[in-house]
Amino acid sequence: MSYETDVTIDPDALDVEWLRQPQLMIKYAKISAEAKMEMLSAKENLDLVRAELDKDIRSDPDKFGIAKITESAVLNTIISNQRYKKANSEYLEKQYEYEMSRGAIQALEHKKDALENLVRLFGQQYFAGPNVPRDLSFEWQRSARSQESNSIVHSKMARKK
Repeated sequence: MSYETDVTIDPDALDVEWLRQPQLMIKYAKISAEAKMEMLSAKENLDLVRAELDKDIRSDPDKFGIAKITESAVLNTIISNQRYKKANSEYLEKQYEYEMSRGAIQALEHKKDALENLVRLFGQQYFAGPNVPRDLSFEWQRSARSQESNSIVHSKMARKK
């Protein structure tokens, strides 16, 4: 999935962009909800690993190389344990995915605002080409010269006959 392409606006197809907007919002709302659920599940697993390690360390400190049980020693042993590191890494990855999905939703909100403004500008003919008023005196002189040259040609042709 590419967040960047979904938040891009095609200014030549504003109507299509507006039709796509609700579909994109629901798509990313679902993605975000799923990412949040996965993140919370990973957090729950991390807490479970921490609790199990805490219990194991306190019940058999020698197995973990701890001479005297202190809160600091237990905490340091937990965070250096491979099971905890793996669970924490998974949690951080899920948290990142959730934050990215929230960022995509925010970007779609910005896209909505941009679409509203583009449509407003379009309605005000912002994108229309320049409309320069005619220079009437120039047009009059050009027309007069054209008529003058036509009358000269006609008079020369009339003399030839």
